[in-house]
Amino acid sequence: MKFASAALLLTALTTVVALPEQHAHHRHHARQAKAERRAELEKRAVDYVYSYVTVVVDANGNVISDTAAASEPTSTAAATSSTAAYVAPTSSTAEAAATTSAAIAVQAASSAAEFVVSSSTTSSSSSSSTSSSSSSSSSSSATTFSTLTSSAASKTSSAASSTSTSTYSISTDLLDDYVDPTQAFVDGTIACSTFPSGQGVIAVDWMNLGGWTGIQVSEAENSGTASSCGDGNLCSYACQPGMSKTQWPSSQPGDGESRGGLKCTDGYLYRTNTDTDYLCEWGVSSAQVVSELDDVVAVCRTDYPGTENMDVPTVVTAGATVPLTVVNEATYYQWESQMTSAQYYVNNAGVSAEDGCIWGDSSSGVGNYAPLNFGAGYVDGVAYLSLIPNPNSDATANFNVKIVASEGSTVIGECTYIDGVFSGGSNGCTVSVTSGTANFVLY
Repeated sequence: MKFASAALLLTALTTVVALPEQHAHHRHHARQAKAERRAELEKRAVDYVYSYVTVVVDANGNVISDTAAASEPTSTAAATSSTAAYVAPTSSTAEAAATTSAAIAVQAASSAAEFVVSSSTTSSSSSSSTSSSSSSSSSSSATTFSTLTSSAASKTSSAASSTSTSTYSISTDLLDDYVDPTQAFVDGTIACSTFPSGQGVIAVDWMNLGGWTGIQVSEAENSGTASSCGDGNLCSYACQPGMSKTQWPSSQPGDGESRGGLKCTDGYLYRTNTDTDYLCEWGVSSAQVVSELDDVVAVCRTDYPGTENMDVPTVVTAGATVPLTVVNEATYYQWESQMTSAQYYVNNAGVSAEDGCIWGDSSSGVGNYAPLNFGAGYVDGVAYLSLIPNPNSDATANFNVKIVASEGSTVIGECTYIDGVFSGGSNGCTVSVTSGTANFVLY
């Protein structure tokens, strides 16, 4: 495949047989499920570790250099074309793409592994412990996911009109896209038995955890999960499309499972990250999912840090346009001092969030066995958007996908998934958004 200017080429670096322990995913009765997934992957003897390598090509697609180009100046990025099309290979756009100072290493080994961003253009990580970084935040909610679209009719702006000093109220209203929350979360005022919907926070009732995406017993190593939010528990939650949760403890255990969510103490909910007053924050406005289909598609993000359930929903109804969360790795959760971005499991059209944003099995074709993965992250002024094969699935999605520039935006590279074939080869493909936004078009 020919890349415009300098592009990020997704390449398979190595294969290993065993599933890394740092990506174990725990839930109620999940020990057996994890063993089953391990056995399945060992049977297939495949655990993919990917990284992105910067490749510079000329106007004819000939490779000029495959060495790191991070030291090139960045001032030419803004000079690239502003048309809603792929940028033709020119010297200026080659410089623009070559200025990215980080490469994304994608670890798709486990069913909900997150993308890891390293400071080297060729490195990837497979180490086994976890760490974290603090983050800013905001928050909101919704309980009926079949109506999550970008239409103004599906949202309310009442939360945005309140003041920052108002009392946090439980609500099922969604914030307008990229409108910040205004009601601060106050520690010790909401009972652990009450799910704190509103200001970006949304309930995922189909998990049967009282609206929570996952509940971890404690920060102690190997403490496991719980089925209700009780004293000492970490209770994790989902945010509406375009947002991420802000709550996780700065001190992470060494058992390989990240911890995230609010903490239940003496019957009330408390923040685990007091650097922010809000439970959800907006990501970078760099991507949206645009449906040209006649049916719903459930795009399910992993709840990370936390149990890593793939139960954070972005529901794209027929003909809808919905924000896709693109995290700013510089301020988001860090795993073992390395930046992480967002990973999504993309179900077949016609599968609801209730049926698809769950732990699946090899016969289900949903959740961690969905046919396709999306990836989204933002580093040093550039958004990296990917279509990636799910190593748990050999199935072909019942629709096609292309990542293209929105009007007035600049996207470098080409990335499509047509009849199960990726334009970048068997390992998937990536584009970089140097200005504006890109659309994941489902058709």
